[in-house]
Amino acid sequence: MPKSVTEGDGKMPLDMVVEQRSLDLGLSQYAPLSSVWEGSDGDLLEAMFRFYPSIPVEPILDATHNVGRFWRGSTRQVVSMDIDPRYKPMIVGDNRDMVGVESSSFGVVVYDPPHVGPQGRDKSRKRFDVDFGATMPCGANENWTLSYLYPPFLKEAKRVLKPEGLLLAKITDMVNSHRSRWAHCDFMRMADEAGFTVCDLIVKIRRGPMVSNKWKTAHHARKRHCFWIICRNGDRCERLLNRD
Repeated sequence: MPKSVTEGDGKMPLDMVVEQRSLDLGLSQYAPLSSVWEGSDGDLLEAMFRFYPSIPVEPILDATHNVGRFWRGSTRQVVSMDIDPRYKPMIVGDNRDMVGVESSSFGVVVYDPPHVGPQGRDKSRKRFDVDFGATMPCGANENWTLSYLYPPFLKEAKRVLKPEGLLLAKITDMVNSHRSRWAHCDFMRMADEAGFTVCDLIVKIRRGPMVSNKWKTAHHARKRHCFWIICRNGDRCERLLNRD
């Protein structure tokens, strides 16, 4: 039976008390990252860069760069990739076939794929093509999901990542054809099948649910969250503590 001592209004295990007092004194290296995040994506990325790496994070490949909103104000060494040349990325190309990108060359790959299909466009409220990347087919032929995008990307991401590098993916579930489509479950399963170790899941809260004045009846809870999924290009989740 572990020893315990009285702390506050009740008893706590002794090791928890020692750890808490060490934290209070600034003596512990234990610095947890919350599994729920209410700040910006950019700030969360910086927190993950501090918490998870076993190797230097840079250079970073942003495989879905778009307008680069993750990096506003950042001084990180980021290589931008986008299939659309109007955003002027460093690499114009499809992240499912990274032609010309050197293998084992990045410490981190960041991935923010489309979250809704083109049938979800409502230009009265949002610029869906720009804001949500709503351009990829997502109908009956695709089983009403966008998860078919993941396996070819995961294969390429694993190739261009250095050993022990990180894949950080922002995934949002959606409702399509009146059914919930659990994209984050698909992504984690497919990442595991691609040889990644799926290490963590952070729920990011956004300010309000997406709404439209064209919708008449609600059948599902409006989603106010997405997921950041943390995968390591290695065989374990524990980071190597003796990194530079």
